[in-house]
Amino acid sequence: APVDHAKTSLLDALRGTDVVKGEAGGITQHIGAYQVTLKDKSKVTFLDTPGHEAFSEMRARGANVTDIVVLVVAADDGLMPQTIEAINHTKAAGVPMIVAINKIDKPEANAQRVRERLLEHDVQGEEMGGETQDVEVSALKKTGLDQLIEKIQLQAELMELKANPDREAEGNVVEAKLDKGRGPVATVLVTRGTLKVGDVFVVGAESGKVRALVDDKGRQIKEAGPSMPVEVLGLSGVPMAGDLLQVVENEARAREVAAYRASVIQQKRTTNTPASLESMFSALKEKQAMEYPLVVKADTQGTVEAIVAAINKISTDDIKARVLHAGVGGITESDVNAAAASGAPIIGFNVRPNAKAREIADRHKVAFKYYDVIYELTDEIRAGMAGQLGPEAFETVVGRAEIREVFSAGKHGKAAGLLVTDGAIRKALKARITRDDVIIYQGEIASLRRFKDDVAEVRAGLECGVTFSQNFTDIKPGDYLETFEVELRERTL
Repeated sequence: APVDHAKTSLLDALRGTDVVKGEAGGITQHIGAYQVTLKDKSKVTFLDTPGHEAFSEMRARGANVTDIVVLVVAADDGLMPQTIEAINHTKAAGVPMIVAINKIDKPEANAQRVRERLLEHDVQGEEMGGETQDVEVSALKKTGLDQLIEKIQLQAELMELKANPDREAEGNVVEAKLDKGRGPVATVLVTRGTLKVGDVFVVGAESGKVRALVDDKGRQIKEAGPSMPVEVLGLSGVPMAGDLLQVVENEARAREVAAYRASVIQQKRTTNTPASLESMFSALKEKQAMEYPLVVKADTQGTVEAIVAAINKISTDDIKARVLHAGVGGITESDVNAAAASGAPIIGFNVRPNAKAREIADRHKVAFKYYDVIYELTDEIRAGMAGQLGPEAFETVVGRAEIREVFSAGKHGKAAGLLVTDGAIRKALKARITRDDVIIYQGEIASLRRFKDDVAEVRAGLECGVTFSQNFTDIKPGDYLETFEVELRERTL
């Protein structure tokens, strides 16, 4: 696959386990956080971010919460647009980077070409006289892994990465979801302090008390220190990915802070922006564009964000995708009701509807569409939107002529004497007549004669007589005639 630089395979090789097998289409759909214990008993935490272009926000978030970025580039593939974008995120976050040139076992692998391409983006490897460390690895053959770990440790030593474990915990939400049995769950990367079971915390506009902590191998633990990724249970709701988690002194304080933050978010949502001429015109333009409404539900907060961003990008001037509602978790009755009101389909990404939702959907004829790979979702929505617009009409001008004289034909009809100036005039073609560049008639050529004979076609430079459909008679010498063909083509966005 073109996006496959084998980041997750490399992580599997470092962990000695299979993360890849659990992925749909081999594509990482949300950030995974994994801790690897090294030979010297030290630990490194890896955040595996998706490589697909729709997940730009997640890569930015990954760069912001890490100390070191490992940029995985396939030696046989070169730089993808996402690779360049990841470099920019890393620079923006001010984080040092180590380049892992993967798939070095392939016969067509060319690490030097990768280094030269990186140079174009101001990433200068040590071999090229720069600062950035790079290492050639093969996830498949498990070569170069020790060197990669060494370089990470060396970089960590240079940066003197230290955090105080003996204080109230703080951490970043890497991913969040609504789990059927466990309620809202957040994957948190503890940045300082130690997070313990029973701690009261506030995270974004949600609060909670740590009911349980689960490590990356699914084991329940009592506490999590700096740089440890854990799943936190006991939240009041699903926080936003990227929110900061802070431990506070008591539940009353946590609720107060969360309520204040929720009110600020609500206020921002409802505050009207002052109207400007541009905004009024764009609003008018948006009203003229057709709308393609959708309801989106996905398994995690980061995926919801990525899907909504990808859907918004599909919109054109003619048709706009409008996400009526987007949320985390299974498809519920309220989602179906929201979709039914606008005749919108419901997009379920790694989620399914409950029995009640299915029953209401059958009654209201609401369509469910299920996906587990993001590019299949965007491709199908694009096709659905194009279908709603209907086919596009393309016009080809076949001939032009000048009307020289007008004479009567039949009881009330009139015929025009023409001089064909361009192309050809053919019977039964669509035609329009213009007077002073304003269209006064649009219809078809009913009959075409040259002298007394009916003919099929008259070419440029010759004269002929024509009559028009709908018995059109408002013709004057000096008018112009244009004949054209219309071809209907299926739309693509």
